[in-house]
Amino acid sequence: MRQRKTVPTERNIRTNFAFYPPQGDGGAWRATAESLERALREAFPEPAVEYRISGIHSVPVLDFEIELAPGVWIDGTASMPEPDYAYITLTDVTAGEAAVFARWLRDSFVPAPHLVWFASSLAVANGEQDPWPLPAEGGDEEIAAELRRHLDSVETP
Repeated sequence: MRQRKTVPTERNIRTNFAFYPPQGDGGAWRATAESLERALREAFPEPAVEYRISGIHSVPVLDFEIELAPGVWIDGTASMPEPDYAYITLTDVTAGEAAVFARWLRDSFVPAPHLVWFASSLAVANGEQDPWPLPAEGGDEEIAAELRRHLDSVETP
């Protein structure tokens, strides 16, 4: 197991973040697990990738571990089994860590910046079922602020 550091943020709430194409347009990314693997290999140094069949949905998934910054590693899972469905989930990350990945996803992988939506396991656990749109512009700080705003909107007192 690699030693993990975190990307500094105002608050280090850890949760899972999931990224999706817009509702009603699940094939908008025009991606496959193989194209995601290639993109991860090009963008991040020495990613660890592994294919398996999901025990929940019985569909192929790509598990990955990438280094976002020196010493900052995150784990994710992606499934793109049909041309009309896709998701990428990051496990146990802060908003700052998720923002770095989300900016890369938006700017380097999907075909247009308005095609990335997100949700968090914290939101789902608190009854929020609708994904939020990722900002179509801005850098890591702007995206992290939106992810934190999302978490703040569902946090229980």
